[in-house]
Amino acid sequence: MKYVLMFVETEEFAADLAAMDEAERGRAYARVQQWFADHQDRITHHAHLLPSDTATTVRLDRGEPLVSDGPFVEGKEIVSGYAEIEVADLDEALRVAKSWPACPLVEIRPIAAGPSRRTPSWPVWCATTRAGSPRPSCPWSATSPRPRISSRTQSRRR
Repeated sequence: MKYVLMFVETEEFAADLAAMDEAERGRAYARVQQWFADHQDRITHHAHLLPSDTATTVRLDRGEPLVSDGPFVEGKEIVSGYAEIEVADLDEALRVAKSWPACPLVEIRPIAAGPSRRTPSWPVWCATTRAGSPRPSCPWSATSPRPRISSRTQSRRR
């Protein structure tokens, strides 16, 4: 079974990391590198994400898609990275997550398989809302309007 472990930083964790001297921060990063080495047989993919102020959000629930700068929610907890793992079951995923040496929160989510599972494939999910009504802003729809692009996003594309 495949799961994604999402590593979530808190404001307190980020402040503690920033306050560390270079040697202490180096030891913290070494613990993370060791964690990846210890679990390399289970990890199929991983990435560290750029800070949340680099995010762009597309809002699809208000008719025409709206693109905005920054994360969807201003929060005290930010997903800073993830690892995709392949393990036997949730218990094994929990063991892996409990050994994470960095961010104080790890969210575990199973990865939806293709159409053979009960979870609909992405195009089917996208075409309906939770209430089952058509969702005209679906990105897979041939008639979807193009999203509005903020000035910051336009300048990044140049």
